Amino acid sequence: MMISLTDQGFDPGPLLSGFCRGRAETGAVASFTGLARAEGGETRILELEAYPGFTETQIGAIAETAKTRFELHDLMIVHRIGQIAPGEPIVFVATAAAHRRAAFEACDYLMDYLKSRAPFWKKEHGPDGARWIEPRAQDHEDIARWA
Repeated sequence: MMISLTDQGFDPGPLLSGFCRGRAETGAVASFTGLARAEGGETRILELEAYPGFTETQIGAIAETAKTRFELHDLMIVHRIGQIAPGEPIVFVATAAAHRRAAFEACDYLMDYLKSRAPFWKKEHGPDGARWIEPRAQDHEDIARWA
């Protein structure tokens, strides 16, 4: 299980290839790559803050829950922090399981958590200045499905 926060850009292709390598007993790998949006020109830079150590520990706890709940063989989470331009990858999640449904659901579950409850602070910088972003009502509805 790998959880990484990075202030450097990343390419999800090699991450996925590496994650898939050597999985003779895994029947399914699901992945998700989230990109920073320009929001119709309203966002020039997305800035994410995290508390080093604390944020990884919190994500690690939900990752352990996902691993048990969905009987995962493995998982990987890479999440950007710092300044991110529109179109750049912001998050990569990969899950490995014996069967596709578990891999898909675990990936969805982890993304719902990362979007609504992970300890990140997000700020959009645009033509009218900067503003903090809170999870949307839909984000809260999405995570509630798993209760």
